[in-house]
Amino acid sequence: MIYQGNSLTASLLDDGIADIVFDAQGSVNKFDQDTVRELDEVTQALKNNSDVKGAIVRSAKGVFIVGADITEFTSLFSLPEEEICAWVANTSQVFDRFEDLPFPTVAAVNGFALGGGCEMILACDMRVADTNARIGLPEVKLGLMPGFGGTVRLPRLIGSDNALEWMTTGKDRNGQKAMAEGAVDAVVAPEKLTEAALSMVKDAIAGKFDWQARRAQKKAPLNLNANESVMSFSTAKAMVAAQAGKHYPAPNMMVDTVAKAATLDRDGALKLENQGFAKLAKSDAAAAQVGIFLADQLVKGKGKKVAKAATKQVKQHAVLGAGIMGGGIAYQGAVKGTPTIMKDINQAALDLGLNEAAKILGKGMQRGKVDATTMAQTLNRITPTLEYSAIKDADLVIEAVVENPKVKGIVLKETEQVISDDAIICSNTSTISITELAKNLDKPERFCGMHFFNPVHRMPLVEIIRGEKTSDETIAAVVAATLKMGKTPIVVNDCPGFMVNRVLFPYFAGFSKLILDGADFVAVDKVMEKVFGWPMGPAYLLDVVGMDTSDHASGVMSDGIPERLQKIDNDPVTLLYKADRLGQKNGKGFYDFGTDKRGKPTKTPSDDAYALFAPHCAERKEFDADEVIARLMIPMANEAIRCLEEGIVGSAAEADMALLYGLGFPPFRGGIFRWIETMGLDNFVALADKYAELGPIYQISDGVREMAANGKSYFA
Repeated sequence: MIYQGNSLTASLLDDGIADIVFDAQGSVNKFDQDTVRELDEVTQALKNNSDVKGAIVRSAKGVFIVGADITEFTSLFSLPEEEICAWVANTSQVFDRFEDLPFPTVAAVNGFALGGGCEMILACDMRVADTNARIGLPEVKLGLMPGFGGTVRLPRLIGSDNALEWMTTGKDRNGQKAMAEGAVDAVVAPEKLTEAALSMVKDAIAGKFDWQARRAQKKAPLNLNANESVMSFSTAKAMVAAQAGKHYPAPNMMVDTVAKAATLDRDGALKLENQGFAKLAKSDAAAAQVGIFLADQLVKGKGKKVAKAATKQVKQHAVLGAGIMGGGIAYQGAVKGTPTIMKDINQAALDLGLNEAAKILGKGMQRGKVDATTMAQTLNRITPTLEYSAIKDADLVIEAVVENPKVKGIVLKETEQVISDDAIICSNTSTISITELAKNLDKPERFCGMHFFNPVHRMPLVEIIRGEKTSDETIAAVVAATLKMGKTPIVVNDCPGFMVNRVLFPYFAGFSKLILDGADFVAVDKVMEKVFGWPMGPAYLLDVVGMDTSDHASGVMSDGIPERLQKIDNDPVTLLYKADRLGQKNGKGFYDFGTDKRGKPTKTPSDDAYALFAPHCAERKEFDADEVIARLMIPMANEAIRCLEEGIVGSAAEADMALLYGLGFPPFRGGIFRWIETMGLDNFVALADKYAELGPIYQISDGVREMAANGKSYFA
């Protein structure tokens, strides 16, 4: 044995070949600081061993290396920029020392080789991947750039254009694609991987491969003349600016770094990479996106833990109420392998539900993501019916009928009479109290909310709502079923609007007040989309949700939380609803919807909407972007804080993920609590106090005032 560590070993095989094996104590290999230290130690041991003629690097696990240990980033990134730069420089030099070993090295890549794992294989002279390999540099998804030499080695290996496409999108490649682009030298079946790596390193030792020339290429300036350089990097900058925009600094930094490093050798280029990494590590976008990753891990871990406690297996779904939402829910279960009964009271609704599932699958086929077999199997798993008797064997019944408590109550009562005693019943209500709906049932303990978001197949979140009498067994089974459907479950307690809609409607209320005070809804949408980063501004979002749905939901919120969410006199949403301007569903709302000569959808600010609002609004005036953002986001933030304080949601991380996955909260801001903390709690309190006279939705709780005064954090 040449070296024995906790995560790394190196032993000498026949023919002077060192076998370097990553085998961390956890379930996967990753680069934490201890593993980096061990890599440096094994490098020194190999360098000092004159018997070593070549080396292979492989993993003893089902994956190669998944990347850096992101859990260490929070403490590292709290350091000053110059200290982060020194840390990343020291770490990247470990990879340099490995690359400089006096013999050829070959990486045997199985499974994931991402981030630092990809940078490890780039430090080797040659690479062989198995057919299951996925190779890439996804740091951009964390608001970062590669920091262990990725921006230096990959462009010199596969060309700057290909390398920048890898890095700025963060997309990984399979072995074949990576080989076609020049990042890997061979692809073999998994059982032949080690044998292929050994054969390759033996050939290199024998001089059949010029491994030294390959290494020299990675350490030299980029092979681009002046004209090629200008063309390549100006094109890359334009593409990144168009796709990433100003809110995501990482991809722009990557292009700048590779461009500036093009004429430099490895050491000079690495210094630029170190500086760029450190600068990004201190950015708000990185704090937000790393926060999202950690929050996502927390939410997924919590979901898996709850699901493990499930005692009931869900083998068949039933969806009550077809149409677009019911069809979407039925599709989601069926596409993941669960037979689903779709029940409605009329054939037209069933046809609409089936058509919705077929439409989703059809679009998937057009994009090459769904084949004919998958489409047929999915549709065959959905059984439409007009009869209650057809749902008798369902393990999980999801009610998705009209958003009316009386209608839902009748349907739930009828359902309970048909299904087995241990079947679970859920309601897809978006606002109606689960505790109140449960009063229609003889067994309220087997009932909970299961709130999907539209469009179901795209939106990752499902809110699982616990009523007063919902049992832990029911929650566990529904969480397990949600995970099986490919969705992210977040369990919340019952209240008007639950978590997502409860914080959304104060945002809408802030928007309505702003319009009544003279703001132009088009200008507000522009600020919230272009400056704050929402995928849709509030007027556009209301048009998508529908004025009938929004007016009804605001009434439920008003009844449930009258002290803050009383309906606004002459609310623009209500004015539109009463004028039968329902939004996209009938082509007219804040905007008029139609199609152009080419059949593409159009969206035009409606003169009729302006005329409808005019008698009720102050004289039109401009509001600056900061005021628009404050007047819409403070009410949302305040209500999110109250949800946390009241125990509606379990943690700030879960609240952030709920809004990210349920509403499309801008990822570069990290979520509502991350937005508050980035601003600083004391600054948020001061900002809210500035607008407190506008009404209760702007007035902060005593809890947040106390936290700000004591310097506390929601993520402590």
